[in-house]
Amino acid sequence: MDLQDQLKNLFPDHTPSETEGSEDVKPKYWMQEAPIVCKYEKRKGKPVTILEGYTGADSDFKKLAKDIKSLLSVGGSYKNDTIIIQGDYRDKIMDFLKSRGFAVKRVGG
Repeated sequence: MDLQDQLKNLFPDHTPSETEGSEDVKPKYWMQEAPIVCKYEKRKGKPVTILEGYTGADSDFKKLAKDIKSLLSVGGSYKNDTIIIQGDYRDKIMDFLKSRGFAVKRVGG
């Protein structure tokens, strides 16, 4: 007896819908027309990726910073309307932002 049969025995009146369990939960960010600038620098000999140009609320920018840091499993910070990510992850960050619907501009190489 597999799991589906056991669930049918426990809940005989339940009819599973097609969209149940397949909901894609994405955090909502304020979208903007101007692109977010993604650039690379070296600070104290260490590579960092810097994101600038987001004009939304600070709380949305902090959520975005947290999501990027958890996606890449790296450290970083949010200071003065910029996100600083440790390491050169421009390509991965740009793909992530484009999948969320942001316009991104690559600067510096």
